[in-house]
Amino acid sequence: MKAPRVTLDQWRTLQAVVDHGGFAQAAEALHRSQSSVSYTVARMQEQLGVPLLRIDGRKAVLTEAGNVLLRRSRHLVKQASQLEDLAHHMEQGWEAEVRLVVDAAYPSARLVRALAAFMPQSRGCRVRLREEVLSGVEEVMHEGIADLAISSYSIGGYLGTELSSVEFVAVAHPEHSLHRLGREITFQDLESQLQVVIRDSGRAQPRDVGWLGAEQRWTVGSLGTATTFVSSGLGFAWLPRHMIERELRDGVLKPLPLDQGGSRHPLFYLYSSKEKTLGPATQILIDLLRNFDTAPLDVPFAAPPQA
Repeated sequence: MKAPRVTLDQWRTLQAVVDHGGFAQAAEALHRSQSSVSYTVARMQEQLGVPLLRIDGRKAVLTEAGNVLLRRSRHLVKQASQLEDLAHHMEQGWEAEVRLVVDAAYPSARLVRALAAFMPQSRGCRVRLREEVLSGVEEVMHEGIADLAISSYSIGGYLGTELSSVEFVAVAHPEHSLHRLGREITFQDLESQLQVVIRDSGRAQPRDVGWLGAEQRWTVGSLGTATTFVSSGLGFAWLPRHMIERELRDGVLKPLPLDQGGSRHPLFYLYSSKEKTLGPATQILIDLLRNFDTAPLDVPFAAPPQA
């Protein structure tokens, strides 16, 4: 890779000349001599082979090329400053990345709120978010490739912090044969119908949670696909209410009038890794996930302004 001819210090000097209105003012702001500032800018122009400033009366004014280059240099200087800050934070024990694995049934709106609140406090720490289904979350934790996990199932060897529950509703299209019965539906009624279930993303011991044992079963890879199938009249399924509010409102899905078990409310839990000590960024994210877990999902949300 070709080494840059112009240094970050030179770009900062040019920015100071423009921002402060001249060489003398820039020298004062940078605590340098005016001759040093003038030489730095002159040397830049020589190295780049492009005039950056022109003298208009007694004032230095950007050329067209200088204006374009200065604008781009501001992003470069800002990124370099952020990189130095990140290195400083890492030296103090701040993590470069937090790895979060979440069961796909957990409300993404709560994650969005927590992660948006985390952003201005992150100090450059990235979040690597991974979605799994059922035992897939547990496997990722046991493999040691996640720092935090949200799951509705007990993960062996870990103590989880209780979060809120998620309502799963048994639904089918309004014209489905189950709704046409015109009465309360029993377990025996369901056994003869096509059930749509979600594939467990775990490989070691995948679970058939919610499957009633009927021979007519279609297994799909995501809750979104299951929603599409059932909304089209293909079978019935238990789906998270927060994911199908629009379909229920639009009348393409309707809760089944089951005599029992029409809705389920599994609790979710937040787990943290046992393999390493929690850093400050991870601890902040834990607190935010817990705080926003109880926030109403129907409250309007605005993302924080970008720095």
